[in-house]
Amino acid sequence: MTGLFFTFDGIDGVGKSTQMELFCEWLRDNGHDVVQCRDPGGTPLGEALREIILHEQEMPLCPTSEMLLYMASRAQLVAEVIGPAITAGKTVVSDRFLVSNVAYQGHAGGVEVSDVWSVGAIATNGVRPDLTLMLDMRVEQAATRLNRDLDRIESRGTEFLNRVRDGFLLEAAKAPERIAVIDATRDIESIQADIRTLAGRVIDVKGSTRA
Repeated sequence: MTGLFFTFDGIDGVGKSTQMELFCEWLRDNGHDVVQCRDPGGTPLGEALREIILHEQEMPLCPTSEMLLYMASRAQLVAEVIGPAITAGKTVVSDRFLVSNVAYQGHAGGVEVSDVWSVGAIATNGVRPDLTLMLDMRVEQAATRLNRDLDRIESRGTEFLNRVRDGFLLEAAKAPERIAVIDATRDIESIQADIRTLAGRVIDVKGSTRA
């Protein structure tokens, strides 16, 4: 038996953390053995790399180096956490995954998008989400929700983040069966209802194939 793999993505400030927590509670209430993780992070190596990528702002990183550090963290996360959990039949929910790098370092950062996907296929060992829940709102609106110091990526400004958002939307348009765009400007309950409906369809399909 293989498990399920859901990811949450989008620009910062769209409410990923809140919606992910509510979603995981719902999954557990419905009998799922849930494993939560974040990307980058989730392992000792990943957390060390996360600190470099997001918070060591005095350390210059070109877009390619940045992308490769993300990939190293992800490779370890898949090997230590995500892969074993899926094999054990658990439901994995991750805060971000590969499409983030496609949007941030690819569409916005200038690394060839096809190269990001290719390196990502190696880093993930072919593991990909059953569904990515991409929360979407305008960059200016999302920025008003960030009541904390900005990290290296968030501090790059509106023009950069608009390219990121456009990248997310473009990738979702290419693969609507795998990346669901959800209007994050609404109330928490309405957003969560859409998330559960979309995820429920995946769960039903997976369940029918196991029968």
